[in-house]
Amino acid sequence: MRVFLLSVAVAAVCAATAGARPTATPGVNANEIRLGSSVPLSGEAAAAGNVARGADAYFKYVNAKGGVLGRKINFTYLDDGYDPGRAVNNTIRLVQQQQVFAMFNTLGTNNNLAIRKFLNQAGVPQLFVAAGATTFGRDYRQYPWTIGYIPPYSEEGELYGKYIVSHLKKAKIAVLYQDDDYGRDLYAGLRKGLGKNANAIVGKVGYDPTASDVQPQIAQLKATKANVLCIFAFGKFSLQAFNGVSRVGWKPQIFVNDVSAASSLMVAVPQKAANGAISIVFGKDPAAPVWARDKGVALFRRILRQYGSNITSRDLLDGYYVAGMGAAYTMVDALKKAGKNLTRDSIMRAATHLTERGNPFLLPGIVVRTTPSFRFPVTQVKLQRWRTRAWHPFGKLLSVKP
Repeated sequence: MRVFLLSVAVAAVCAATAGARPTATPGVNANEIRLGSSVPLSGEAAAAGNVARGADAYFKYVNAKGGVLGRKINFTYLDDGYDPGRAVNNTIRLVQQQQVFAMFNTLGTNNNLAIRKFLNQAGVPQLFVAAGATTFGRDYRQYPWTIGYIPPYSEEGELYGKYIVSHLKKAKIAVLYQDDDYGRDLYAGLRKGLGKNANAIVGKVGYDPTASDVQPQIAQLKATKANVLCIFAFGKFSLQAFNGVSRVGWKPQIFVNDVSAASSLMVAVPQKAANGAISIVFGKDPAAPVWARDKGVALFRRILRQYGSNITSRDLLDGYYVAGMGAAYTMVDALKKAGKNLTRDSIMRAATHLTERGNPFLLPGIVVRTTPSFRFPVTQVKLQRWRTRAWHPFGKLLSVKP
């Protein structure tokens, strides 16, 4: 019933918006570009809200240097507590009341799915989505105003499957996954990567993102006698999974998906469970020793110190802030490419014709590339391994192109 009522409310707003015929581009004037976002600043996924805080600091840095073609970016992000219903309410408020030009980097698969239809029917760009569900890059014909950003989850899962086949003999795999498009994409990719070895999966358990605890599921998976565990979870559930592994004395080879692999989260879990875990990486982790003298990380820290709010030494090691700056850097590139005569049509043309090299917040060598029919901006990653309380990238850049 809740989903039905939510759909009716969105449909009504869509109809009202579709009937309007504005003569000027909303959210743009001679001096300003208004962008909006909805992110979890509270609740179990609150740590990920620092993505928006990082983007906000970068936009303020750009504004201090003159803005984009003479316009300052006014970025408003609202708390949704990782709840799709609140994300819908936030988006309606930002589009209809605050008249934002575009939604930028809204976080979470279910939240972006909840707002996508409204934004596309209203002709409002849904830019550089902070979720890797394949649908945000794949289904552009149905949703032409939407484009993803981070590496697609299905290809991330496939990469783990291929690594297991190549490096782990006699693997018996258990999977904990969030039972929505996010977790299912990762699981489907894992099976694809395993290929004919998919029968090595001896146990899988999905959990509802409104659940309170997944540690019982970890005990259930341990009972399968698996020696590999894939944690396709988010926020507090990833933390609980590591805690559960430690509590039951299980010692599998762990693979943890990228969006739950921030160093700020990994240092908070029992290190006897975390050590040796493998994930992917596409942005520079300011807590990783390999980037200690990197110019991009030094820039990140300068920007955050000057333009962030209530910044602590811990924040300067938080990769979520860097992820936000990486996406904001691409957003600024797209705005520049769209030109002085900025419209919603022109920003979509720019966002779907990118060849961005040298984003200082992404790994060296990554090219942010899009076309009108290829809306997966970041499709290069490295593998990384957790040890001595830090991530250590290894190997060469790998393609995760769908």
